[in-house]
Amino acid sequence: MPETVVTVDSSQRTTAQPKPASSLSWIQCNVSYFLTLPGLLKLIQLIFGVICMALASPALRSGTHFYLFVVVITFIATLLWCFIYLLGIREVLNLPINWPLTELINTGLASVLYFLAFLVQFITWGGSTITGTGSNIAAGVFGIFNFLAYVAGTYFLYVDYRSG
Repeated sequence: MPETVVTVDSSQRTTAQPKPASSLSWIQCNVSYFLTLPGLLKLIQLIFGVICMALASPALRSGTHFYLFVVVITFIATLLWCFIYLLGIREVLNLPINWPLTELINTGLASVLYFLAFLVQFITWGGSTITGTGSNIAAGVFGIFNFLAYVAGTYFLYVDYRSG
């Protein structure tokens, strides 16, 4: 049986109302978003991000430091957007934020940074013969894949922003 809260109004009448189950009852899991194309692209970006981090670690050269910085920052930003969509935070918060434009700028900036990062990674490791060259070149290749995933995400966000 649910708990009840007793309140007294100005006319001194006592009424019993059901108490909410929890203070976080506004949170709803929106798993269906990840079945859409933008949601799938976010999951692909996260998977490629993990692969990029694994292949480029540890950072043996200064170019790889920049590459890993970009990978980690974009991974965290994409993870935050996934939680925003998963928990339905956009719909709950009444903040004066233009969510589609904010996400478009974030994803577009991530695309540019990934482009620069995989170029720096290839320049840093191209022609090198030291240990770890193969995994760092593979990290650059997966950086290209993630760059393309972010470009596709930026395109679909732009189309959605222009139509909405």
